[in-house]
Amino acid sequence: MEKAKVGVVFYISVAILVLAVLVGIFAPDALENMTSNAQSFISTRFGWYYLIVVSLFVLVCLYIIVSPYGKIKLGKPDDKPEYNMATWFAMLFSAGMGIGLVFWGAAEPVYHYATNSPTAEVGTDEAIKEAMRFTFFHWGIHAWGIYAIIALCLAYFKFRRDARGTVSSTLNTIMNTEGTVGKIIDIIAVTATVSGVATTLGFGAVQINGGISFMTNINNGFWTQFVIIVVVTILFLLSASTGLDKGIRILSNTNMVIASFLFVFVLIFGPTLYSLNIFTDTLGKYVQTLPAMSFRLAPLTDEARDWIDNWTIFYWAWWIAWSPFVGTFIARVSKGRTLRQFTAGVLFVPSLVGFLWFSVFGGASILLESEGTAAISELATEEALFGVFEHYPFGIIMSILAIGLIGTFFITSADSATFVLGMQTSDGSLNPTKKVKFIWGILLSATAIILLYSGGLQALENTMIVAAFPFSVIILLMILALFKALKEEKSNVKAEKEHKKTNSSKG
Repeated sequence: MEKAKVGVVFYISVAILVLAVLVGIFAPDALENMTSNAQSFISTRFGWYYLIVVSLFVLVCLYIIVSPYGKIKLGKPDDKPEYNMATWFAMLFSAGMGIGLVFWGAAEPVYHYATNSPTAEVGTDEAIKEAMRFTFFHWGIHAWGIYAIIALCLAYFKFRRDARGTVSSTLNTIMNTEGTVGKIIDIIAVTATVSGVATTLGFGAVQINGGISFMTNINNGFWTQFVIIVVVTILFLLSASTGLDKGIRILSNTNMVIASFLFVFVLIFGPTLYSLNIFTDTLGKYVQTLPAMSFRLAPLTDEARDWIDNWTIFYWAWWIAWSPFVGTFIARVSKGRTLRQFTAGVLFVPSLVGFLWFSVFGGASILLESEGTAAISELATEEALFGVFEHYPFGIIMSILAIGLIGTFFITSADSATFVLGMQTSDGSLNPTKKVKFIWGILLSATAIILLYSGGLQALENTMIVAAFPFSVIILLMILALFKALKEEKSNVKAEKEHKKTNSSKG
């Protein structure tokens, strides 16, 4: 077992985050204003950049699937996958989008339909179609394309070329990252990871609070969320102490069982045919209009541009900030798969599952709203799911199960994040120490708490968009480094074949 080494990246990253936490404690208004101004500047000035680079990531993934490079294995020629396909999908899905899907599943489509449609008049049939189409867009192959690129680069260099499991090590083919530059790159990756994970943990705490508040008289506020985060922190630190093959694997499979049960329940007791029709129709429109949505910026309409900034740019930044964590984790559990199998699996399977999820839960919330049965759009975002369950049999039981699911997703995400952050700050070690993982676990929770304290969900979102910007540049460099390495490998294989051919002709 390789020995984990803690160095400069760990100490500087911890210092930066401790400083941010202290500012949030003693000057919360200053932290909120600072992150808000930075977020506004980036969204306004660089919205075009986000749309182009994320679309580029998707195109790179599609090229790898169809190119000869797809035959290359993430590992040595005789390496086999460590996990079966079902467990692999469960682990990457739980890490990738678990809390987000539960948080937004019923809320986002009905919000677009009833409150703020991207292109249609709210409350109309056209608004239903637009709500579903853009929800698919935000949670589809663009999100998973970002994850796939990061994971592919990390897994290729780690398992194929025996590089360290750090972000900086993926750039060795185009620059020297053994010194200060490499450490800066890894620090940026770590801070982006913390902001993305802290945002998601904040969403989880807010929704658990929302569910409890919806069913009881317990206050929906910061101190309740504080207690929730503290309790879950203790649970995920206990899980982190058991290691990857026990805690995370078991929790990931548990997540999928509970999520599948809730999905089937709503599919059966909800508007089954309506949801399936919505899924099929929206999938077709999503495929047809994907290029137009990918580059839609609305430069001449302020209202439409605000919608894009608040939704599309927010999501692209969220996925980028979340990607060092998800990418590192997916890379860690993907050894032995080919580039083609890996990229196609990461890009399409979770996207399709997400589309089904939104069609069932979003379809249910929209139908309740459109028929006048319930005003789901008037509920707080974190309460929308529970508002849907209220109108079905066994609603209380389903709400309790949903809170449990959010909790296990919360634990899985935080548990996985402590492993990834430990790996990134321990010179790429696949076995970071428990002490390092515990430190990161506490800092993750503290960051989520302070951001909620200083400005609620908006502060979380602002911080994430700011942190994602510099890391997007690193992803572009990772793509260049990957293709240079793949080209070198192809040239070496060709030269080896010609050498063997020459020797055989001489013989």
